[in-house]
Amino acid sequence: MNKLLAFGILLVLNLGFSQEIAVLKYSGGGDWYANPTSLPNLIRFCNQNINTKLNPKVNSVDVGSAELFLYPFVHMTGHGNVVFSNNDVQNLRNYLNSGGFLHIDDNYGMDEYIRKEIKKLFPDNNLIEIPKTHPIFQGPYSFPNGLPK
Repeated sequence: MNKLLAFGILLVLNLGFSQEIAVLKYSGGGDWYANPTSLPNLIRFCNQNINTKLNPKVNSVDVGSAELFLYPFVHMTGHGNVVFSNNDVQNLRNYLNSGGFLHIDDNYGMDEYIRKEIKKLFPDNNLIEIPKTHPIFQGPYSFPNGLPK
């Protein structure tokens, strides 16, 4: 009886579970808040087409905040300058090394700035281009030419 009750509780908790995604807030004036409909559209698509249970409410989180660790997936966007403080660098490095995922959308004009900040995160590593044949581009939808711009 106790096993059945425990199973029922776990089942109910799992049915209501949803992951949350956040937009990363950063300094530098690169309008971190750009494209306010992109993540809600992505969440809706994922929930409808690949059976995710993403929370449709998108939060924002400061790059230097401990709250960053509440989100397994963080989205970063903008059009210009990005500046990470020493605290931001340490916090974001810890987040990524702990399994967090940072998706960066260049959104035209951010590329040259974010590269400098990423180098601060991992100074001993170089950015490399992921080949179009990498498994990340193959499923559940195929992108044979890489991600669309």
